Amino acid sequence: MGNGGAKFKFLSFSGKFRVLHLTWLAFFVSFLVWFNHAPLLLVIQEQLALNDQQVKTLLILNVALTIPARILVGMLVDSYGPRLIYSILLLITGGLCFFFSLATSFEALALARFLLGFAGAGFVIGIRMISEWFPARQLGLAEGIYKGLGNIGSAMAAVSLPVLALWFGGDDGWRYATGITGVIAIVYAGIYYIGVRDTPAGSTYFKPNKSGGLEVTSKLDFVLYLLINIPMYGALALLAWKVEQLELISFNVLLGIWAALVLLYLFQCRKIYSVNTDVFQGAVNRLQCYKFKQVMILSLAYAATFGSELAVVSMLPMFFKTTFAVPVALAGVLGACFAAVDMASCPSGGWISDRFGRKRSLAVLLAGAALGFALLSTITSEWPIAIAVAAMMGSSFFLGSAAGCVFAMVPLIRRSLTGQIAGIVGAYGNIGAVMFLTVFSFVETSTFFMVIGATIAVAAAAAMLLDEPADTMIEVLPDGTVQSVAMH
Repeated sequence: MGNGGAKFKFLSFSGKFRVLHLTWLAFFVSFLVWFNHAPLLLVIQEQLALNDQQVKTLLILNVALTIPARILVGMLVDSYGPRLIYSILLLITGGLCFFFSLATSFEALALARFLLGFAGAGFVIGIRMISEWFPARQLGLAEGIYKGLGNIGSAMAAVSLPVLALWFGGDDGWRYATGITGVIAIVYAGIYYIGVRDTPAGSTYFKPNKSGGLEVTSKLDFVLYLLINIPMYGALALLAWKVEQLELISFNVLLGIWAALVLLYLFQCRKIYSVNTDVFQGAVNRLQCYKFKQVMILSLAYAATFGSELAVVSMLPMFFKTTFAVPVALAGVLGACFAAVDMASCPSGGWISDRFGRKRSLAVLLAGAALGFALLSTITSEWPIAIAVAAMMGSSFFLGSAAGCVFAMVPLIRRSLTGQIAGIVGAYGNIGAVMFLTVFSFVETSTFFMVIGATIAVAAAAAMLLDEPADTMIEVLPDGTVQSVAMH
């Protein structure tokens, strides 16, 4: 673990703070690339004569691959280190930006957006990198800053890319704008590779003893690990169903996709078993034992927080427009306030977790978010709009802070498996978004807010079952050497 003084010198650009700044910038670039299409969709639709169903499909495809990608990238980062994997991810997604910008058909656009879902997996890499450099007493704040500032990449895309497209002008303005994000990603890949190391000098980068799946330490945890993967395939099956509902694939193709997902899950189960045969032979090193319930509870909490954030941000402008009859532009600004507060509150959630304890902070902040959404469900046109906006922003603060708390705890479960654990928890954020947006398509807005509030309340109750991280973590190297890692 990197040496950490008592002061958190955010404005410093040396040592661990240099790594923090370069890593959140990497996350920023990956989100800039991931959402480079969103503010230009209307122009792209017009230039390529896309219908509304095709536009909706592009939005679905943009998030589909992110769910399995976070699992895969988590495995890679644990085995090969965040410096190399982040650099490679930025290089690949930068190239995919060129593919997207040169597309002349819907099919090419769709394939590019599907593959660009890999950019969303960059988040997982930084979680492992930050955990290598910051001590536990500063880890929550550092992870919160990483998450909060990195998320601004999507907002920067919304603000800057339409301006760039207009500046270039002509029918190809959007192509140049999205292509420039690819150039930025490729250039920054080199900057990141040169500018960081995986660990402070003299520190050990702990790697999993086996690859191909998360190592668990009991038979019960093995079963829980199999179960936690089912919703990931379920979310992909649901996304495929949405594409079929848009009549862009046939029902027979949908059945084929579902069958392929079942086979992939069975293959993954077999792989997980091969990685964890020790638990059935009583050969698990008890020094390395951890409780998989920690992963499950944090996954639920992130599905409830980040998942609801993604869902709510997409519908709030319409909610304010229809409820209060405000102009479209004002409705967009009011809706953006939710996202802004959520992003800004991530570091505060991490700091709260560092200061007052992981378990207690997460439970309290989740409870606050649950109450906030219960309040939002009661908003009507008779409310003063200022009070409605204040309630929305208050709910967003608790939501973002709770999400920050989640990733203040993730790196403290098992150092050598941090990337894989972060991949599972991060994937559940996308699963939550798919679930909540599906609910929103069937119910009224007030019911939608109540469903979110109830889900967060369940997560708050589950958080009480978490174990507070220990002061030390035991890691066993492949040669059998045992090292005790101080977490404070």
